Amino acid sequence: MESLLPFGTLFESLWEFLSSGTAVTLYFVILFLCIAGLIGTVLVMVKTDEKDSQKSGELAEAGIDEDEITSRFHSLSVMDIMRERYQPPMFDDDLQLTDICRDFRNFAAYRLGLFYSEEDIRKFVAGLGVSHLMVMQGLSGTGKTSMATAFGSYIGNMSTVISVQPMWKERSDIIGYFNEFTKRFSEGTLLKKLYEARGTDEIYVVVLDEMNIARVEYYFADFLSQMELNPENRYLEVVSDTWPDDPVLLEHGRLRIPENVWFIGTANNDDSTFAISDKVYDRAMIMNLDKKAELFEPVATMEDRISFTHFTELVTRAKAEYRLSEEMIGKIQALDRFLTERFRITYGNRIRRQMEEYVPVYLACGGTEEEAVDDMLAKKVLRKLDGLSPALIRYSIEDLFDLFSTVFGSGAMPLCLDSLDRLRRNAS
Repeated sequence: MESLLPFGTLFESLWEFLSSGTAVTLYFVILFLCIAGLIGTVLVMVKTDEKDSQKSGELAEAGIDEDEITSRFHSLSVMDIMRERYQPPMFDDDLQLTDICRDFRNFAAYRLGLFYSEEDIRKFVAGLGVSHLMVMQGLSGTGKTSMATAFGSYIGNMSTVISVQPMWKERSDIIGYFNEFTKRFSEGTLLKKLYEARGTDEIYVVVLDEMNIARVEYYFADFLSQMELNPENRYLEVVSDTWPDDPVLLEHGRLRIPENVWFIGTANNDDSTFAISDKVYDRAMIMNLDKKAELFEPVATMEDRISFTHFTELVTRAKAEYRLSEEMIGKIQALDRFLTERFRITYGNRIRRQMEEYVPVYLACGGTEEEAVDDMLAKKVLRKLDGLSPALIRYSIEDLFDLFSTVFGSGAMPLCLDSLDRLRRNAS
């Protein structure tokens, strides 16, 4: 009997606690948390049901029974069906490159309140004519992302903005992955946009926002390699096998990268980002936005629907009509010899080819040869001096200033001179 006393004492103490004011307060807290959790769950279910209902309504309107789509690529399969209903827009194919630069600048200012200089607009449009990868870098607030998204608005096909995440390391982070549990492919935004662009003549812009918050050469490696190939041979491997009900444009698990898609990455250079490698810089067109443009009175301008075919024709025509002058080629070669002898650096065939293509397109956009060469030398050639030792820079920088003055003329090539001045300050 005595052995049961401790248990009786224990139950008595427990009963006293459960009957106390503290316990009552605890009951209310638990009840409140349960009710809050229930309400939250209900709201999530309601929102999910609303989204599902809206999606189902859109599919039903298009004559699509969602339950009949059994493919592991759900969204891409929906696009296959929707493609049959696709009506191409009416394109404005009578525009010249100068018209596009003028209209885009006015459209951005008049419709969006974004102001850019004529030179920056020309650099942007000419850059699109040379490479399908562009890196826009500069100070925060100068309009890097805004310019890329504004161009999508201007051509009537909204740009797709993908926010790069710090943990991205491989292809699946950007295009998606196959879920072994659900047996479905989790389709990334980029994969869906690439698939949508296939078979259309519209220009697509994909913005990789803060692209260097992760290592570009890791998650974007496949795309960098594909850019070296002929456009007809640029295939992205999505899956390693083939299922009977895979999307029609997926060939043996691969998707051909459409030529009408441009990738524009915005980059910040600070302690939270990675340095962009030469592999990326050499393949991309670089655009530096270091200051805000002055305000101007824009002309009321609407969007221009520019087809990929027409834009390509304008670029091809520009490269045929304009050439680097022999005089300018000689000046560039003199600079190359100096950089090779003093700094042991040079630029390869890729950069030379880009310069030969960029200058004609920039001229067709209304600019001058000196502006185009100044831009290319500053962002493609002189940037290679950044990694050299300060002692070597201090030893030869003044001679390099003298070379520019002698070869290009006093006060010419302002962008290059600014780059050299920055190098001199950093090395002192």
